[in-house]
This record gives sequence, C-alpha cells and structure tokens, in this order.
Amino acid sequence: MNAGRRPRFLAKDELFRIPVVGAAFRGAKQIPVVRGTGDATTALRAAERAIADGQVVVIYPEGTVTTRPDHLPMRARTGVVRLALATGVPITPLASWGSQSVWQKSGRGSLKFGRPVYTRVGPPIDLARRRAEAGDVAALRAMTDEVMTVLTAMVEELRAAYPSRWSDEG
Repeated sequence: MNAGRRPRFLAKDELFRIPVVGAAFRGAKQIPVVRGTGDATTALRAAERAIADGQVVVIYPEGTVTTRPDHLPMRARTGVVRLALATGVPITPLASWGSQSVWQKSGRGSLKFGRPVYTRVGPPIDLARRRAEAGDVAALRAMTDEVMTVLTAMVEELRAAYPSRWSDEG
C-alpha cells in the first residue's frame, strides 16, 4: 500500500558530503546527524518539524550498524525516545534479520543471491503518558532500554525463524 509519504531517515552527516550520494540524500530530504559533536538537538529538531508536517521519520536507535558478533541490537542512544516524547507520536518498532550479511560495517560482506531478509513491524510503543519525564536522564535511558528490549526480542524471533541454509553458521 502506498501512503503517499516517503520516509525521512536520520543519517550521518558524512554521507551528505559524498558527491552523488549527498545530492541524492539532500534531494530526498534526509536528515543529517553531525556525530561526535554532542549536538543531537539540530537533527532532532529537524525530525520534529518533519513529523509536525505529517512526514514519516525513521531512526536507527543505535546510530550505527551493529558491531556485535551475534548481530543483535546494541545499546541505543536516547534520540528515538526524546523524539517520541517531544512529538507525542508513538514509536513503531521495525526489526530485520538477514541483512547483516549483505551490509557490514567493514569488510566485503557475504553477498549470496536470493538471501532473504526477514522484517517484522511490532505494535506501537506509546510513551505519551511519560512526557513529563522528558527532562529526566535516567528515565530517558530506562525508556530507551525498554524500546531496545522490544526490538531485541523481535530480532531474536526473526533469527529463530530464519532458514538455516542462509544463516552465518549454516
């Protein structure tokens, strides 16, 4: 189904500086994140404006590709929770399994034609009742960890259902 909206991704600023890729990202109105500066506010404000305009925003909570040997989600940054609290929009968790062999942070990857990538969308996580806790660092961390517990369980379910002939061990 086409909802008439294209997702806006938060992506590292370095990608916007690659000549062709950067032009494509800017043209598609993706949102740059300047990492390592402590300035997450600029990207989150842009994401808030996009949501206020009725757009869809996609965030990878860890802020990078997982480096865990088991490919499970890592500890997340709090941006996804802060965005949900600021906008009142629930978090819709999306998990995938199988793409870790197609896209790796470094190295050549294991490109196997026909390799499936399983995805699952979970029920929305509505944090609206906790908006008063938006300024509480410990509460933000706890909410973020709760979101990651849901995502990790979803990934583990997908991994268990994944065909063994395509698994990294198989």
